[in-house]
Amino acid sequence: MTDTTRRVARALLSVSDKSGLIDFAKALAARGVELVSTGGTAKAIAAAGLKVKDVSELTGFPEMMDGRVKTLHPKVHGALLAIRGNKEHTAAMKAHDIAPIDLLVVNLYPFEATVEKGAGFEECIENIDIGGPAMIRAAAKNHDDVAVVVEAQDYQAVLDDLAANNGATSLLLRRRLAAKAYARTAAYDAAISNWFAAQNGTGAPDFRAFGGRLIQSLRYGENPHQNAAFYATPERRPGVSTAQQLQGKELSYNNINDTDAAYECVGEFDPNRTAACVIVKHANPCGVAEGADLVSAYRKALACDSTSAFGGIVAVNCVLDAEAARAITEIFTEVIIAPAATEEAIAVVAARKNLRLLLAGSLPDPRAAGVTAKTVAGGLLVQSRDNAVIDDMTLKVVTKRAPTEAELRDLKFAFRVAKHVKSNTIIYAKDLATVGIGAGQMSRVDSARIAARKALDAARELKLAEPLTKGSVVASDAFFPFADGMLACIDAGATAVIQPGGSVRDDEVIKAADEHGIAMVFTGTRHFRH
Repeated sequence: MTDTTRRVARALLSVSDKSGLIDFAKALAARGVELVSTGGTAKAIAAAGLKVKDVSELTGFPEMMDGRVKTLHPKVHGALLAIRGNKEHTAAMKAHDIAPIDLLVVNLYPFEATVEKGAGFEECIENIDIGGPAMIRAAAKNHDDVAVVVEAQDYQAVLDDLAANNGATSLLLRRRLAAKAYARTAAYDAAISNWFAAQNGTGAPDFRAFGGRLIQSLRYGENPHQNAAFYATPERRPGVSTAQQLQGKELSYNNINDTDAAYECVGEFDPNRTAACVIVKHANPCGVAEGADLVSAYRKALACDSTSAFGGIVAVNCVLDAEAARAITEIFTEVIIAPAATEEAIAVVAARKNLRLLLAGSLPDPRAAGVTAKTVAGGLLVQSRDNAVIDDMTLKVVTKRAPTEAELRDLKFAFRVAKHVKSNTIIYAKDLATVGIGAGQMSRVDSARIAARKALDAARELKLAEPLTKGSVVASDAFFPFADGMLACIDAGATAVIQPGGSVRDDEVIKAADEHGIAMVFTGTRHFRH
């Protein structure tokens, strides 16, 4: 057929979210569209003074089983699936008194929101929609003849299309809506299947699905020639996906990735214990510190590597105050993310119009369960989140000398940071601040040397007589395969080491530590991050 428009004579509306419903129904009725509806949706439409036919009148069956069965009927699905130009379909419709439905409006039971609020198992089950997805998929399959709407934000597009086509919908709109409909049901089923897997304690279900809702289309990806978009998953973990952006230009792909890395790292530091600041550049921390207040923490973090901090991301673990905001805005910074900010701090940041300020409301829980996924050619690698926390680990002193109280405090700090740095990782720390970071090297000894060299550069910048690695402690995200990596740390001035242990050469490494009077503790937990 050359005519791709389809007149809308009858619409079926069945929505959980009734935002914009009445105005949309009124606009359809004004065009002479017959309205058919179910349950609460029908009551809302009728209460607005509009004529509406209950679906039970259409099917000849009442809603039953607490509303579980109402639209699963040939007079509904036949009306949606019948191909209008097919003689056999037309004859079947006539024989069984099935009138076509030209527009389907369905948004699904709020399963994701029910899970998010912490509802019990049975309540979550009752919020799994069956009839809705079945109708959506039927209408989307038959998009040549039927338009399907799955959320209120598309109401106006439908009305505009009807106005432009004298009461009909265009094929272009119907195809766009059909694609969105299948994506919505896929994301809905993904949320349900992943919830079930978690409820059953299934770490590796036979099928794994992920779904998300578009937050924003991005200008480009990691590089200008790559397309990109940002999606929210049902997991409402505090961070860049849930934060409110108060000012600044749109976040880029790299901004989002780096901001997530910074906020996940700063989430390791309990704000009830201490103020903390993390500065990230290219997904790796270049400075992390705790302090008596935010401005102190920021200045200590900046001192680790002020060169890399230029154009970086700053994350803090408590309310951003004006003094800290003024310090952060002294150099070019891309993004500041915090749980909250004072009005004075917001005003300070506002003076830097391109600086983005994100308020996330709360911190991510470093102990929370969850899954992460990474694409590989032809597949997905899925794993549980690294939710191991140093405070929960049993530390084992393996050297003749035990760490002092001050060393142990800094060792725990350093290992907390190492969890969030790309492997191979070496972290030098002193007085609850990083003083040298070696990230992402192919050998651990190279990471140790690079971190020490960065500390030398920082010392020159700060006009110090010696680098802050002198008298520092060091953390390694994984075991030292040979003593050379640890010896490089000792050469840089480290006096104590924290590492997972587990190498076949642990005895060799421990012996070398003892020979140099170094304290060493094993965590038994590795923090690889690739």
